[in-house]
Amino acid sequence: MPPVVADAEALARVVAAFAAGTGPVAVDAERASGYRYGQRAYLVQLRREGAGTALIDPVGCPDLSALGEAVADAEWVLHAATQDLPCLREIGMTPARLFDTELAGRLAGFARVGLGAMVENVLGYALEKGHSAVDWSTRPLPEPWLRYAALDVELLVDLRDALEEELDRQGKLEWARQEFDAIASAPPAPARKDPWRRTSGMHKVRRRRQMAVVRELWTARDHIAQRRDVSPGKVLGDAAIVEAALALPPNAHALAALPGFGHRMSRKQLEQWMAAVDRAKALPDAELPQPGQPLTGPPPPRAWADKDPVAAARLSAARTAVSELAERLTMPQENLITPDTVRRLCWEPPKVATPEAVAEVLSAHGARAWQVEQVTPVLVKALTDASA
Repeated sequence: MPPVVADAEALARVVAAFAAGTGPVAVDAERASGYRYGQRAYLVQLRREGAGTALIDPVGCPDLSALGEAVADAEWVLHAATQDLPCLREIGMTPARLFDTELAGRLAGFARVGLGAMVENVLGYALEKGHSAVDWSTRPLPEPWLRYAALDVELLVDLRDALEEELDRQGKLEWARQEFDAIASAPPAPARKDPWRRTSGMHKVRRRRQMAVVRELWTARDHIAQRRDVSPGKVLGDAAIVEAALALPPNAHALAALPGFGHRMSRKQLEQWMAAVDRAKALPDAELPQPGQPLTGPPPPRAWADKDPVAAARLSAARTAVSELAERLTMPQENLITPDTVRRLCWEPPKVATPEAVAEVLSAHGARAWQVEQVTPVLVKALTDASA
């Protein structure tokens, strides 16, 4: 077990070792989801031939840009890269090239693509389990947790090599490379608009005044969680927010009677939540949130039959065609082409469904070249048959 790197001197030694190493770099990060506010990294694990394994504490070493630069020319191997890249980017680590072993497993047709299942299925080793959901902000980190974390990068390059060989055997290696390039070059995701609308149970809230209560309580909770650096759910549960919105309690006593605002809550806490409810009640009608979010694309598919039966027929035919092709290629439909891309094509198809026109629409919506090549023929036929 390597010691945890938590100061500038130790980090400098790791940077030098990894710069002198050879081949791909296995990279993983552990977050404290459900315990802390946000998705920052609390441990970064790396392994490279000639450098060994490093465990780095981003609390003690919050800027890892020097390490990122030391391995900038190497291919980074991650499992489920899109989960770790945002928190790695925050501490100065961004790959130019990567290999995603989870995505490789999906493209290769593996039924189970978790790291443990992939390592066992492909390499024949069973990884130690049991610490994936622990609070990684704990200090000091217990040795069993560190051993678990180190194992996550121990065999990652071996898994990468085996998967590359399998993808090559299936004729899918170039497809995978295009997918990896798309992940590496993707810009950071924009901030979500109206994140309060994603409150669990929001579908029960119908009236605009009630929506305003959800918004005010969600915002107050978020500020408190950020200040205390705890997960918002530990401050106030989503279910409690929805209960308060539906009940519109007249005072703190009535609020205390609702699920989630029980006897353990102090009077001060109750008053701060009641103040949020009162702010929502006092809003003029013009400032109340509108139901739903503005659509930036086609309506939900369930509404197609009423709004545009012809489009609904196109979508049904296209979905069937994509499903059959994905089965022949032994990969999930969503990796062959995103459902959103198929919906947009079927809602606003080209006037004449030629291969060139369909390919242009798919590319405009972000489909990679290999996806366009594979799905265009079946989608052209689906659109033509549906129109006929």
